[in-house]
Amino acid sequence: MVSRNARRKPMLEGPPRWRFISVLAVLLLAPVAILLRALDLQVIDSEHLRSEAQARHLHTVEMQAHRGVITDRHGEPLAVSSPVQSAWAHPAKLLGDEAALKAVASALERSAQGLRSYLQARRDREFVYLERHLAPATADRLARLEAPGLHLQQESQRFYPAGKVAAQVVGFTDIDGRGLAGAELAFDEALSGRDGAKRVIRDRHGRTVEGVGLLREPQPGEDVALALDRHIQYIAYRELKRAVASHDAAAASAVVLDATTGEVLAMANQPSFNPHRRSELEAEELRNRAAAWTQEPGSLIKPFTVAAALSSAAIREDRVLETSPGTFQVGDHTVRDIADHGSLDVAGVIKESSNVGAAKIALATEPRALWEGLQAFGFGAPTRSGLAGESSGIFLPAPPRRDVQRATLSYGYGVTATPLQLARAYAALAQGGVIRPASIRALEAPPEGRRILDAELARRLRRMLEGVVAPGGTGTQAAIPGYRVAGKTGTVHKSRPGGYAEDDYIASFVGFVPASDPRLVMAVTIDEPRGEEHYGGQVAAPVFSRVMSEALRILNIPPDGLSPRDAPAVAEEGAS
Repeated sequence: MVSRNARRKPMLEGPPRWRFISVLAVLLLAPVAILLRALDLQVIDSEHLRSEAQARHLHTVEMQAHRGVITDRHGEPLAVSSPVQSAWAHPAKLLGDEAALKAVASALERSAQGLRSYLQARRDREFVYLERHLAPATADRLARLEAPGLHLQQESQRFYPAGKVAAQVVGFTDIDGRGLAGAELAFDEALSGRDGAKRVIRDRHGRTVEGVGLLREPQPGEDVALALDRHIQYIAYRELKRAVASHDAAAASAVVLDATTGEVLAMANQPSFNPHRRSELEAEELRNRAAAWTQEPGSLIKPFTVAAALSSAAIREDRVLETSPGTFQVGDHTVRDIADHGSLDVAGVIKESSNVGAAKIALATEPRALWEGLQAFGFGAPTRSGLAGESSGIFLPAPPRRDVQRATLSYGYGVTATPLQLARAYAALAQGGVIRPASIRALEAPPEGRRILDAELARRLRRMLEGVVAPGGTGTQAAIPGYRVAGKTGTVHKSRPGGYAEDDYIASFVGFVPASDPRLVMAVTIDEPRGEEHYGGQVAAPVFSRVMSEALRILNIPPDGLSPRDAPAVAEEGAS
């Protein structure tokens, strides 16, 4: 029989001893493990962690170099850089806050849906521009927002104080400050300088909280002084614009050179453009026609035809040429004058601008002498002005073989030149037969020239060119009271596919002043003047007169034509 005590349930026992030991071991080992891990992280593997932290928070930031200033010859600014703000974003962060996204869109005056779509398409990136070169008011609105992923950074924006007046010459940059046209492109390397770099620490929102160190000091760009005189540039632009409007012309250009140095004091074009509103630009407005537009020079080339003939002794200056009845047959080509000028000496051919007389002079000149004589004045070669995109024009690769080719070459057909090339060629006559490079950059001293014509012959040609502006010549409207003016008119039919346009003309005048001691040379070209007046003496010569009148006053160049006409001739011979 089982006893009562035996039938009782056993008493409750405590947890097994092994469990107690296990818990105690865990409690003792956990701090040890933490200490060991801390030792590993802070001592043994610290370099790895430091590099990981730097990768997340330490950044290299480019420091944009300040772009150099472009000025005129007197230090007046033509292109300057000013600090502006640009906005960028981390797309994923900004997309994560709908209210912030709408606030940013409102500040940028964009639709929330448009901004959202823009960011969604770039969600995998960490950096996208929202808008470059913000207006100050827009930058202030964005700066007040607490939008995740939104950032502002300082950049530079180019400003052009002269605006349309010198747009093609000064040129412009792209939004990143790289030169794209004009002097901005020609001198981009000097103007750009060298960007620097620094290391900064950024917080988790991408904001810079501390600068760590300078990696490379930014090197500012050089300032570039152009040869332009801003006041003469404005006058040339104003008068060119006036002429285009008065004659309903398609386009025009003007170049003013310092005759003694070849420096470009003014270079104006029509049409022009506002360099601050380039989204509205048309390709034709961008062309610096003065340096890139080639044209057949027409009668502007006649002084050089005469120079080649006289220099090679093919004719004498007193030779009389019969131009009646105003036409001259050369092979199957008829050379025509606008009137019957009768018998003309060489000076008369220049004064009356006789095509018949010029053709007869060219045919009397050996082909190579004619070809080399014209080539010496820079036709077919760049002026080395320093401008980007300058054209060399077209010139014969070898002496003309056919008589008709020599005849048409003598009065400016079959060869092309830019207004800048023509101004440079006339500057060589003005400077006694010495040709120099043109220069868009201000010079400290005149460049070395090259003699291409006897000084005495150059002086006699200058006197012939004075006859063009004297009463009875084709360029009387180029006259300037008190000054002796020398120059030449030119009018050509405009070349079209398949031939020459009957009613489309290019009207030109190139001259220099004061003729007794030339200081300024100017070339004016008007493209497709409309109306009754279309000759160079009617359309281009008055522009020369108005621009040069004011330029002479600005430069304080004294008059040389106040005496009776015989007196300056004696003074000139004494000076030479």
